[in-house]
Amino acid sequence: MADVQIMNGNQLIAEAALLAGCRFYAGYPITPSSEIPELLARRMPEVGGIFMQLEDEIASIVAAAAASYAGYKSMTASSGPGISLKQEGLGMACMMELPLVIVDVMRGGPSTGLPTRASQSDYMQARWGTHGDHMIIAVAPGTLLECYTETIRAFNMAERYRTPVLILSDATLAHLSSGVTLPPPDTLEIVDRRQPAVEPENYRPYEISATNPVPPLPNRENFPRYRFHMTGLNKDATGFPTENATTVLADENRMINKIMDASADIESFEHYQLEDAQVAVIAYGSNANAARVAIKEARAQGLKVGMFRPITVWPFPFQQVMELGRKFKHIIVSEMNLGQMIHEVQRALQGRSELHSVLQAAGTPIRPQQILQKIREVSA
Repeated sequence: MADVQIMNGNQLIAEAALLAGCRFYAGYPITPSSEIPELLARRMPEVGGIFMQLEDEIASIVAAAAASYAGYKSMTASSGPGISLKQEGLGMACMMELPLVIVDVMRGGPSTGLPTRASQSDYMQARWGTHGDHMIIAVAPGTLLECYTETIRAFNMAERYRTPVLILSDATLAHLSSGVTLPPPDTLEIVDRRQPAVEPENYRPYEISATNPVPPLPNRENFPRYRFHMTGLNKDATGFPTENATTVLADENRMINKIMDASADIESFEHYQLEDAQVAVIAYGSNANAARVAIKEARAQGLKVGMFRPITVWPFPFQQVMELGRKFKHIIVSEMNLGQMIHEVQRALQGRSELHSVLQAAGTPIRPQQILQKIREVSA
């Protein structure tokens, strides 16, 4: 029998984290993400996990990273201003190569902005918020069901690639409640971290094999036996700091390439009615639902239009968008900001298509009629 739950996006993210094996959460309340810690404060002890409300967002991400180091599947959540504060800890987790899931329920900004309103203003912050050369994985669920399934996938990718993964939700999805048919738990893949195959005295936390660029990392059961050094400094295979230029360059490249070389596994996207389309819309997150309605109305009026929806937004689906540029003369980008993803689209198109936009940073969702109007203009 189907498991139908009436929940909002934040609650679905929290429940999915528990199913994925998350047993440590550290956070600080902030609208519009606060239902996540509210639910986990009750549920985490029920599954033998640990919930901590820290004094601020900086302490939260450091505690979550420390728990990951100790072998726990770990998560923190916030919104734009809190994510800004978490960036130093995020960079540390990138350098330490710690599996960590960070939920960003986006709202307007900069600064305090619009605490209770929807936005997609953290798109570029997700990729470039922390300093240094690094790669990040970020996913943007577009439905309530994807709030659930993409959270599980985020944990899987964090563990598989030893990297922080961001979930970019927004206030619309976070507070939308509806009946959701959840997949049976035994049909979902749950990835646990790969364990060291050597004795503790021979373990090196950053030593790679010829076939796997991601070193194994002890889980919470094995951590007491495998004590090892980690640092926010550039490191060698032992985890201790190094300034050797050859070692540093090789390690920096490996941390980027372990993600980029796995793009086939990491990338997720949707093609919607693109087969016979003459105009393409690119949209993501909850805003893609407005685009979907606009496309249905446009087709009812005889206009052939479709949508490309990135679900994995970082690494950016460069090749997929480049292929759209070869097929479509006109491409419309719609996002709830004044232009962030559109610059990546423009770079991928390389001038092959005429680029149009429906952008808005007003704290209100973009309406289907706005996208439909642009479709009409482009199709005229």
